[in-house]
Amino acid sequence: MSALPSQKFPHRQWDVFCRVVDNFGDIGVCWRLASQLAANGQRVRLWVDDASALTWMAPEGAAGVDVRRWGALPAAHEPASDVLVEAFGCEIAPEFIAACVNQVSAGAKKPVWINLEYLSAEPWVGRHHGLPSPVLHGPAAGWTKWFYYPGFGEDTGGLLRERGLMECVQAFDRDVWRRQQGGDAPTQGERWVSLFCYEPPALVDWLQQCEQAVAEPTRLLVTAGRAQRAVCAARQKILGQIGPQRLSGKPEQLHILNLDARPQPAYDELLWACDLNFVRGEDSLVRALWAGEPLVWHIYPQDDGAHGPKLEAFLDWLQAPPGLRHFHAVWNGLAPGPLPVVNAEVLQNWGACMRAARTRLLLQNDLLTQLLGFCESKR
Repeated sequence: MSALPSQKFPHRQWDVFCRVVDNFGDIGVCWRLASQLAANGQRVRLWVDDASALTWMAPEGAAGVDVRRWGALPAAHEPASDVLVEAFGCEIAPEFIAACVNQVSAGAKKPVWINLEYLSAEPWVGRHHGLPSPVLHGPAAGWTKWFYYPGFGEDTGGLLRERGLMECVQAFDRDVWRRQQGGDAPTQGERWVSLFCYEPPALVDWLQQCEQAVAEPTRLLVTAGRAQRAVCAARQKILGQIGPQRLSGKPEQLHILNLDARPQPAYDELLWACDLNFVRGEDSLVRALWAGEPLVWHIYPQDDGAHGPKLEAFLDWLQAPPGLRHFHAVWNGLAPGPLPVVNAEVLQNWGACMRAARTRLLLQNDLLTQLLGFCESKR
């Protein structure tokens, strides 16, 4: 599928709605979508109930993106909505919808109403992508929402990928970036690993595997927040098991560097710089795919177990080798036993898998290009 030139689309007024459930995933995806829309000439209002994460995720904001408080309404003189995006199952306040209905009654064109869903590689996604959902209740009864599913196949809405991303990845100087990092001087031959996670059951096992590595020391770069707290708890657990001595007789085998919270572009560079990336949720998974380096996904755990089939579907699409599949199962608590050993040969194998998957994705149109075309087709 050839890429469509996004600049051919008319400039519209987009209203993107986000309610923060996970502090980073929901707002992270919505911010990338909003900023990419604005970069392509669209006018964007981002309505969010908790914008606090944007203070470090996007401290400089983005030209053309207007962050608004959830529950507020546009002023009377502001342009009517051309596109409404309900992200991840949030529901737009009835008062906002009523205002849209009033504008339509006054002559504005009815907005295209998008229900932007979570990312999944499961087969049913392609069948549901683009389906209508009649609005049966409320001030806009009789209108239509449209399901929009991000995804990995050509029958889905694609993945967010800004223009020039691959050129940035290719031009990135990993050695310079690594020299710029603080902490102890890197050890020759270290493998660099980023860690962004919830509380993976196998984290203790992973730290011990790094500590006991024979050939390759590990520099573990731990993201701020839950990942750092999880590492701290895991180390306490290890110390409780082995006593108040050092974690091993070879402390140089594992160097841990706790990172500050960083803007999205800086997080992307972290992914490009590492030999292995542990990611969580949705946004960081997609960014790690574009990095093309080996990754392990800590999928958001759900009480009904829905995360298990979702993870399996992703690994099927990825064409993951058996070792990578088993590592994911143990990391996510879906299989018992120790983690498979990750050495240089394993990383090389996983890296080849990731780069092949990235190549397949690059043959498809990105989410923004497809979404712009979809909305124009519904006006």
